[in-house]
Amino acid sequence: MTLRIKAVVENFVRELKAALDADIQEGIMKEREMRSYLEEREREVAEREAAWRADLGRREAEIAKQEARLKVEQENLEKEKSVLMGTASSLDHQDGALEITVSGEKYRCLRFSKAKK
Repeated sequence: MTLRIKAVVENFVRELKAALDADIQEGIMKEREMRSYLEEREREVAEREAAWRADLGRREAEIAKQEARLKVEQENLEKEKSVLMGTASSLDHQDGALEITVSGEKYRCLRFSKAKK
C-alpha cells in the first residue's frame, strides 16, 4: 500500500511540476510578447514625434520667411510714406516762395513755372 501511495504522490508531484513549468513558460512567453508590443509602440510614438518635430520645423521656417517678407514690405511702406508724407508745401512766406520738404531736406523755390506737356 505504501508503494501505491508513493507512486500516486510521485505522479502528482510530476504533474504539478509539469503544470508549474507550463505556467512559467506561458508567463515568459507573455512577458516577451508584452515587451515586444511595448517596443513596437515606443518605436511608433518616436516616429510620430519625429514627423511632428519635422513638420513643426518646416512651419517655423515658413513663419520666419513670412515675417522677413512682412518686415521688408513694412520698410518699403515706411519709405513710400516718408517720400509721400515728407513732401510738404507752404506758401505762407512773405516773399511768396514755395517751400518743399523731402526726406527732411527743405527746398525753397522763389519762381516756378508750369510743367510742359
